[in-house]
Amino acid sequence: MTRVIATTMFGLMAVLALGVALVSARYLLPAVPFPAPPMVSQIADWPMAVLAHVGGGVVALVLGSFQLVTRRGPRRIWHRWAGRTYVLACLISAVAGFWLALHASAGPVATAGFGGLAVAWFSATVMGWRKAVTGEFAQHRRWMIRSLSLTFAAVTLRIMLPMIPLTGLEFDVGYRAISFLCWVPNLLLVEAWLRLFGWEAGPQPSPYSMKRR
Repeated sequence: MTRVIATTMFGLMAVLALGVALVSARYLLPAVPFPAPPMVSQIADWPMAVLAHVGGGVVALVLGSFQLVTRRGPRRIWHRWAGRTYVLACLISAVAGFWLALHASAGPVATAGFGGLAVAWFSATVMGWRKAVTGEFAQHRRWMIRSLSLTFAAVTLRIMLPMIPLTGLEFDVGYRAISFLCWVPNLLLVEAWLRLFGWEAGPQPSPYSMKRR
């Protein structure tokens, strides 16, 4: 039952991530159609940072959607190369996102929210990569799930933005709240799930012991 729930959850997340990646790709066009209000000034002032942030985020959303189902069997080669590309895309997008957060139009609260997301995303992704390099694959999966939950902030952000008018709040006030709400609950839910159900968190057999078998 747990596996069915997890598969359904990750499947739904993959569909939403691919949809948001497709919609977000419009920011890579020379003339951006229907930009979100917070992005208008940033496109004008920091166009290269926007391109790096959006481009890296789109790649991370697309590749990250498949990483959890390509880690076994003949698809492992894809998993490794797509994983390296995913890590690079996340790091580029996180660094650019941190720069954009420093210049957030909604003020220091939004800077703290989106800046915190950039730092957490960068850190979780680097940890996931390091665990893969050192052969700690159970911990690698756990850190990469954390990274994916932060990549998914792009989805929760776009779900929440249209809800601001429904709250009766001014856009900037709601946007400041969303700068935290788009990623902190994601990370907390994933952390709770990992602690309750784990993700093959036990010690991994060494390559030498596997060969002897």
